[in-house]
Amino acid sequence: MAPSTTDVLLTDLHISYVQKLGQNKDDLTYHLTSHLRLNAIYWGFTAVCILGRPDALDRDEMIDFVMSCWDEEAGAFGAHPDHDAHLLSTLSAIQILVMQDALDRLDVDRVVKFILSLQQPSGVFAGDKWGEVDTRFLYCAVNALSLFGRLDLLDKERTVGYIERCRNYDGGFGNSVGAESHSAQVFVCVAALAILDRLDVVDVDTLAWWLSERQLPNGGLNGRPEKLEDVCYSFWVLSALSILNKVPWIDADKLSSFILSAQDPEGGGIADRPGDMVDVFHTLFGVAGLSILGYPGLVDLDPVYCMPANVIETRGLRKNWQALPRRQ
Repeated sequence: MAPSTTDVLLTDLHISYVQKLGQNKDDLTYHLTSHLRLNAIYWGFTAVCILGRPDALDRDEMIDFVMSCWDEEAGAFGAHPDHDAHLLSTLSAIQILVMQDALDRLDVDRVVKFILSLQQPSGVFAGDKWGEVDTRFLYCAVNALSLFGRLDLLDKERTVGYIERCRNYDGGFGNSVGAESHSAQVFVCVAALAILDRLDVVDVDTLAWWLSERQLPNGGLNGRPEKLEDVCYSFWVLSALSILNKVPWIDADKLSSFILSAQDPEGGGIADRPGDMVDVFHTLFGVAGLSILGYPGLVDLDPVYCMPANVIETRGLRKNWQALPRRQ
């Protein structure tokens, strides 16, 4: 892909790009990414929602596909029909159904049972029955239980205690106890703490300093020191900063320009950095970052849940985050 020279968001092209995803089922890439299918539908749908076009994707077709990913034995969702249930795909399914106002299609009690069964004695969650643990899965569990209104069933002290043990000297968090700080893991830990009303665990100034240090001279953000910039960190870093009310600690104009420069001006979509191939993952998180930065014409994004803010507010779940004012 040729680097973009545009300084405006190519909304119509991005909508078209998302709409065309998955149309060519003969393409090898389509089948190689089946393990991400349900996540990708969440990424694409959330992107068009934040772009102000929730009607761009067929509602009934989307809901039917989500329900086809149901794992009857586990009582949760796999990433694709006939795949084993996992917390990552289960959260994506729940988020889609909430955004589509179709949660009535779900056996909530069974999903809650599946989620709670994955909490380990340490407080962290496994992603599935095979046992891999990660703070990402802990966030998925907390997010999903919150959307269900079932946080009262969670062992909150054990959950918060694990997150606290993952905190490092630089204020950041890793994917497990003793792991190095990483922007994406910072997001999942800070967002989980926000949902649980336990941001007192965070060393706000130290962590906000560490996050603001992720900005490189070209305006982009990286995930940890000495790494390249990547558009997806526009969300991971900004979401955490917005939860901490520290978005002004980074240069918003330079970051906006970096995100816009990673657009494909011909086919739509956003890449990890200028000149690379676009994908739906970076398209969502580029658009999400621009929304937090107050880019004109976008719908407000809730950085805690990574869903449209009005959806979260309607459920009475909004936390005290702060994005930049929406520019006209």
